[in-house]
Amino acid sequence: MSQSHAATRLRTVLAHLGGPRAKAVLAHPISKSISSANVHPQQFQYTLDNNVLSLEQRKFYEENGFLVIKNLVSSADIQRFQNEFEKICRQEVKPPGLNIMRDVAISKSEYDPRNENMVYKIQHFQEDKELFRYCTLPELLKYVECFTGPNILAMHTMVINKPPDSGKKSSRHPLHQDLHYFPFRPIDRIVCAWTAMEHIDRNNGGLCVIPGTHKGPLQPHDYPQWEGGVNIMFHGIQNFKDYDARVHIELEKGDTVFFHPLLIHGSGRNQTKGFRKAISCHFTCADSYYIDVKGTTQENIEKELKGIITEGYELDDSITLKDIWKFQARLVKGERTNL
Repeated sequence: MSQSHAATRLRTVLAHLGGPRAKAVLAHPISKSISSANVHPQQFQYTLDNNVLSLEQRKFYEENGFLVIKNLVSSADIQRFQNEFEKICRQEVKPPGLNIMRDVAISKSEYDPRNENMVYKIQHFQEDKELFRYCTLPELLKYVECFTGPNILAMHTMVINKPPDSGKKSSRHPLHQDLHYFPFRPIDRIVCAWTAMEHIDRNNGGLCVIPGTHKGPLQPHDYPQWEGGVNIMFHGIQNFKDYDARVHIELEKGDTVFFHPLLIHGSGRNQTKGFRKAISCHFTCADSYYIDVKGTTQENIEKELKGIITEGYELDDSITLKDIWKFQARLVKGERTNL
């Protein structure tokens, strides 16, 4: 059976099932067909048994490494997150450790973090009670548990405010794997929840993914050699060539995509005049463990991330990448058994 026939068959089956699960497998439209290969339940590696995901949803994630759940986060919650983001930009609230980032196209001389339009993203909002509510939403954690198990830690938090591209293409995010940034394992018990705060598509720089790449290895990452410059921490897979394999995901406000930390993904330029907002958190199981990244392809990120985090928390330079994540990790469900 061809990939297009398989995808068509999957949608037909879900339509017959009805209910919210029938709408939850992937956003529409996408730019190309993707696989829904037959996977026997006992062969599931990336999802867990808890009767939340349908069999078809589990098959889809197992084969492709991502899954879209429609209308998961309410408009009321999205508005609250938007309001808090604006307060942070106006410096009405200043949560400790928060990292505010500008687009590389904005010069240091003109940059004013109090102007929302100057802020590309904020990271590490675990000390902001209002934004961190996102990581504790029961409707979100219900799905997170399908990937992590019942003891859940929130590890990395972010609000993205992708600006209109200046013409230098700096609003792009190179294709990468999130595991590059993380010194904790096991890999398959990590998941990202990424929620659209408004309509998101390819035109305003929506997510693109390479389905199935979660089954491959962690590849070396570094800054791409882009003429218009690259935003800080935007490492990408070097010499990536298979751009035809990209699938562009279209989301409406409140839609949430869950994806594996080895899934290759990125985003293109924002070609509109507005800003593209999303909120996200990486979760892992509480009985995970840390690794030492010395001598690995992740060593280059340790030095850079240490500089950013130690500045935000006024810590000394002796800490390791493991220490940084220990400091940020927050229990959101169950027991903190190890990590």
